[in-house]
Amino acid sequence: MIRVRGIKIRVDKDNFDTRLKKVSKALHVDRKNILNLEIKRQSLDARNKKEVFYVYDFLVSLKTEEEVLKNNVSENIYLEPIVNNKFYLHGSLKLPNRIIVVGSGPAGLFASYFLAMNGYKPLIIERGKRIEERVKDVEDFWKTNILKEESNVQFGEGGAGTFSDGKLNTLVKDKENLIAKVFSIFVKHGAPKEILYLQNPHIGTDILRDVIKSMREEIKKMGGEFRYQTKLTNLIIEKEELKAIEVNDEEIIPCSNLILAIGHSARDTFEMLYKNALEITSKPFAVGIRVMHKQRMINENQYGEYAKFLKPANYKLTYTTKKRRGVYSFCMCPGGYVVNASSEKNHLVVNGMSNYQRETEDANSAIIVTVSKEDYGEEVLSGINYQRNLESLAYQLANGKVPLQLLKDFQNNVPSKELGEIKPFIKGTYQLCNLRDILPDYITEALLEAFPNFEKKIKGFANPDVLLVGIETRTSSPIRIKRDENLEANIKGIYPSGEGSGYAGGITTSAIDGIKVAIKIMNKYKP
Repeated sequence: MIRVRGIKIRVDKDNFDTRLKKVSKALHVDRKNILNLEIKRQSLDARNKKEVFYVYDFLVSLKTEEEVLKNNVSENIYLEPIVNNKFYLHGSLKLPNRIIVVGSGPAGLFASYFLAMNGYKPLIIERGKRIEERVKDVEDFWKTNILKEESNVQFGEGGAGTFSDGKLNTLVKDKENLIAKVFSIFVKHGAPKEILYLQNPHIGTDILRDVIKSMREEIKKMGGEFRYQTKLTNLIIEKEELKAIEVNDEEIIPCSNLILAIGHSARDTFEMLYKNALEITSKPFAVGIRVMHKQRMINENQYGEYAKFLKPANYKLTYTTKKRRGVYSFCMCPGGYVVNASSEKNHLVVNGMSNYQRETEDANSAIIVTVSKEDYGEEVLSGINYQRNLESLAYQLANGKVPLQLLKDFQNNVPSKELGEIKPFIKGTYQLCNLRDILPDYITEALLEAFPNFEKKIKGFANPDVLLVGIETRTSSPIRIKRDENLEANIKGIYPSGEGSGYAGGITTSAIDGIKVAIKIMNKYKP
């Protein structure tokens, strides 16, 4: 097939006939010569609000392909290369016992999928519950504020990303074409086909839950086994080599190859790993608040009069303060909810979530500030303690409810007493308060300095009635588990993977990391 790049179509004129006309003109062929037209990539050019365009790459099948290629010398027209989808070679060593995967978030799920697909029949242990039960527990928590510490927004089948926007965009370099493989597996199991070509693809929490169930069932059909409410509690190590694992403080399971896909919130597991002499380092991360705007305002800023033709808009903002702290938007959720994402009793943390249709009146995003060892200390696990302290303060501030404040009151350092024009779409109970009572001064100062700058980029961003919600601390893992060129920790047989390892961030990069770890093990052992 021929790839044709850079076809621009105004969003209000976009239809199949227009696409066909534009492609035939670019190739200098009659439309009857085109046998098939497939979208390879779709992005949006909204730099000029007076004319907003879709920009397409198309794959085109023609009756006279070779002749057309000879007559077109443009760099935007070329033969689409065939991608080699051979990702692995079976190793030569005998597999001593079953590969165990800890965690069923994106890293664990995709590692397990690849292992099972190639005959390795992994055992997947998950401290939380299967998705059906987990969803009920989370929804009950949002209504009653009674937390189940092993079944919540952070823990359970699907990982933390299950209760998110299901965003799949990533800037990672992908020489192995693994992103396309991840997306094709998602689509096979029920994700919208458009994720294969959209510039900023997302699945939505509602669809993602069904995708996870479907993947689990296929892994089981291929020989994988899932054990829920099964928590990794210890490692049995001899001469710096893994021999077995302990689960639920009692059961010993022989294990020579362990994929640690534990997520960024398994703090008790991090502590256990550290006690077992895994080489772990702290790493910088960011903390802050969530901000809620009217989605209509964001749409009009981003797309002008063309907003009525387009899906809810997102945004990405960055700012560096006078004291050289980074402030930036993170995990922006168009048409979404802010959710109580707590996983420890007497601690509170929030996150953002959207359904596929992104149907609410609110846009929300984390606005976070970079922190480093200078803020949280030199000890390896100091970042975790720093997060916990902020989450404890947030819990106390609003009596276990989600703390909420209007921007004008945050600026004036007074508690909010009533809501303004923005309706809060929040999963969980909330309470008006003063967020400055829990934020360190340097975080507050950075946020106050950044908002006027963001207002210059998006008119209305610093509206007095804008809602701030606290506290956002789980933006990324505060630690990194060291691993070598084979993706193996200093304890042989242990393979850290995904967000909890400190080498990934988000659904797509975690899934890719899980696949890479699975391939390393497959390159070593026979199934």
